[in-house]
Amino acid sequence: MPLSSERLNSVLASLVAGMTGLRHDGRFDEPNLDGTPGDYVSFDSWEWPQGVGLYGLVRLWAQTGDERLLQTIEAWYDRHIAAGLPAMNVNTTAPLLGLSELWRRRRQPRYEPVLRDWAERAIATMPRTPEGGFQHNVSDRVNDDELWDDTLFMVALFLASFGQAAGERRLIDEAERQFLVHARYLADPASGLWFHGWTFEGRHNFARARWARGNAWITVGILDLVEFAEIVPSVRAYLLGVLETQIEALLKLQTGSGAWRTLLDDPSSYEEISATAGFGYGLMKAARIGVGPVACRAAGLRALEAVVANIDDRGVVANVSYGTRMGHDLQFYRDIPIQPTGYGQALAILCLTEGSRHLQAKVEAA
Repeated sequence: MPLSSERLNSVLASLVAGMTGLRHDGRFDEPNLDGTPGDYVSFDSWEWPQGVGLYGLVRLWAQTGDERLLQTIEAWYDRHIAAGLPAMNVNTTAPLLGLSELWRRRRQPRYEPVLRDWAERAIATMPRTPEGGFQHNVSDRVNDDELWDDTLFMVALFLASFGQAAGERRLIDEAERQFLVHARYLADPASGLWFHGWTFEGRHNFARARWARGNAWITVGILDLVEFAEIVPSVRAYLLGVLETQIEALLKLQTGSGAWRTLLDDPSSYEEISATAGFGYGLMKAARIGVGPVACRAAGLRALEAVVANIDDRGVVANVSYGTRMGHDLQFYRDIPIQPTGYGQALAILCLTEGSRHLQAKVEAA
């Protein structure tokens, strides 16, 4: 049965409940470097899965105006800020993106000092690789001289969002620089896809993995970057060109189900829904703003259907790969376990909110 706006709205409500109801069951205990327990599953920690989740919730609230959802979001931030925020790294920066997008729209005075302080410290103190890229240090590991796809979503988007909202051009400039440096080392000119990571020690792309969720961070990241901020025209044109090249490759790799595999060009790897949701969001958004080939919209809608098919009655997104470190061989990626997570929920929310815009536009045009 074709998807309808009513059906999507119902599933979106269940996704929010599914996200806020996630609980860490101890299966993946990963202690942080400071000795605190790592929680990358529940909605309770100030970490990157929760940060991506909050960004999805803020985007949903911005589209719907749901007052109860706004209260949930603000209560989460107020609780964590009052308790004291963790040490800065790439992944603990992720929750600032949702907070910045919230503040951009509501200008709550209590949030501006937090945002400004974190942005200033990120630029001044975050460790860098050669050529000035943010080194992908995380709560449980220091990754010396490494660039990862993930960093652009977790850090650069926040700097662009807050820089535009606060009138701080140098923050946008830094975000642009990060996208350019990462594209230099991670975008694969042969395939059009992106490698997961690069190390300046040995100067290589590790397993040369064209990992799906890493590529999804790029698809979403470039499109949201040019939405958030006034990007220098030459940089904007360059990044959109890189994106269009990636999209051309993605269109050829979509499976019959509408999903993509966790290693995009490896038929032996499993279909993975968080990346599929990110690609679905990106392809539909690209079609809406006139970026990429005509086939974007149909492929995005097929991805939307695949995502909806993987959401259970509790609103939990299935077939989401767990947090993925840098792999030194491709089997590492094939073996990443499946686990419901906040980022899986959030990417599905982004996909469904963009999908609802397309379905509504179709109804209005009929």
